[in-house]
Amino acid sequence: MNKLAIITSHPIQYYAPWFSYLAKTNNLAIKVFYLWNFGITQKVDPEFKKSFQWDIPLLEGYEYEFIPNVSKNPGTHHFWGLQNPSLISQIKSYHPDAVLLMTYNFVSIYNFLWKWNSKKVPLLFRGDSHRLIFKNNIKEKIKRNFITQIYRHFSAYLYVGKANYDYFRYHNIPPEKLFFSPHAIDNQRFFNQAQEAFEQAKVWKQELGIPENYKIILFAGKFNTKKRPLDLLDAFIKANLSEVSLLFVGNGELEKELKEKATKHKNIYFAPFQNQSFMPRTYAIADLFVLPSYGSGETWGLVINEAMCMSCPIIASTHVGCAQNLISLNKNGLIFPAGDVSALTNSLQEAFSNRERLQEWGKVSRKIIEDYSYTQTTQGLQEALNYLNIS
Repeated sequence: MNKLAIITSHPIQYYAPWFSYLAKTNNLAIKVFYLWNFGITQKVDPEFKKSFQWDIPLLEGYEYEFIPNVSKNPGTHHFWGLQNPSLISQIKSYHPDAVLLMTYNFVSIYNFLWKWNSKKVPLLFRGDSHRLIFKNNIKEKIKRNFITQIYRHFSAYLYVGKANYDYFRYHNIPPEKLFFSPHAIDNQRFFNQAQEAFEQAKVWKQELGIPENYKIILFAGKFNTKKRPLDLLDAFIKANLSEVSLLFVGNGELEKELKEKATKHKNIYFAPFQNQSFMPRTYAIADLFVLPSYGSGETWGLVINEAMCMSCPIIASTHVGCAQNLISLNKNGLIFPAGDVSALTNSLQEAFSNRERLQEWGKVSRKIIEDYSYTQTTQGLQEALNYLNIS
């Protein structure tokens, strides 16, 4: 049986179930090497401004190892946050047939890339960056050349969607080395909990004080400038929708400003950060999910996968990496120009102009997301390994 080492920053609620799924494949042994222990111990998330640990198991069903991190300020929020001197020796001791990297822009990974003999044991890379914001200046050209040089260390590449595919091609990766391994979540967990979640959502709606006959627009995530919750708040106020409420779920730096602005208007509600076990209920309460992110930071938007599992129609900005893959215009949602509050206002009005159609959009979302599962993600990985004659 061939052995695959996977290097990633820390246990992530979206990736851990995939690793467990991978471990059940008959022809591949995996071991995940973590460079930091965030998510499994109580720690403060600098963007949520809240201390928490995930309440679903992140280390079950697969083999893993934590690489000691000697950084004085550990984390993924800066280049020096992952410093793992023993990374190479611990990977070598596993004797892998190939190594899959899920990230690279940290000092430990650069050191690994410079020193690893990729001719002996090939490297694969799975990224999700995109280039939806066009830039054409000297800084961009230098950055492009640098990243292109980094990518030359890899023998095969897994792309998560169309925007990511275009990003790899922009950095001169030939098509034959690119394999579709879509971003996915644990769809089955959401599908299995759907009936119970919708019942829980009815009770939660009452607890929040939202009128029973009102539809709900949901924003769930970090209240920060990247996610642009203030754009949604402004658009909702301008849209002046009848019998529709706006629910913000989460925490973050913009929380005070959001709440202060919301107090002047009706039908706007807030709920704090919801841990993973409560997310099915969180999406089940929604009649429309909106992600208005701005900038290059929203490389995919896995909250949209989650929302679609619970039959939510979607509105997303043009800067959301998954929009080209997961949103079929006027079939399960709408896409608006990032940062354009007027366009978002129009999108909200359009979505609620036909409420029977909006419900149909939700059914289409549920159908689309079935093709973005760990099965498809694993298939792309297997095709890449076959390409490298590792099967």
